[in-house]
Amino acid sequence: MNIVFLFLVVSSVVVSALSGNMNQLTEAIALSAGEAVERIFGLIGILTLWLGIAKIAEKSGLLETVTKLLQPIVRILFPSIPKGHPAMGAILMNISANLFGFGSAATPFGLKAMEHLQKLNRSNQASQAMCTFLAINTSSVTLIPSTIIALRVNAGSANPMEIIGTILFATTVSTIVAIVADFFFRLRSEKGGWR
Repeated sequence: MNIVFLFLVVSSVVVSALSGNMNQLTEAIALSAGEAVERIFGLIGILTLWLGIAKIAEKSGLLETVTKLLQPIVRILFPSIPKGHPAMGAILMNISANLFGFGSAATPFGLKAMEHLQKLNRSNQASQAMCTFLAINTSSVTLIPSTIIALRVNAGSANPMEIIGTILFATTVSTIVAIVADFFFRLRSEKGGWR
């Protein structure tokens, strides 16, 4: 990514210099930097609110309750994880946090889950459980997309919450597709791969 960004910056400076538009480039840089700072300060308040709600949900036991409700479903998706293994707890907490749009809270649980899954893994390649978890974590069903709501509030949206239904539908479909694709590729690999 550093190379890509370096290329974009250098090429924009070179093209601006060759076309005689250095003043426009300077103005665009100053304007964009100012807008970025405004956007960040606008997000701080909303994200602080959502992170506070996430902490309350965690401390009150709401995430733990959702985790217990999800356990029977997740057990089916991860048959190779022994019952009571810490990987299952981390996976469940990650899924629960993602469900409520708490990406910041979900990330540490996801990293911890991968650590535990690697301890169960007997090879240097990703295990089936790791692939399944990655597919579910990447697509994750989201009930409350807190970061997107925060961006919409900051952008002055008249109804920043109107996207909840659409995002719930899209993330549900993406998670179903991810689980089906994971199952399909797992079956193909067990049968000897592609022929």
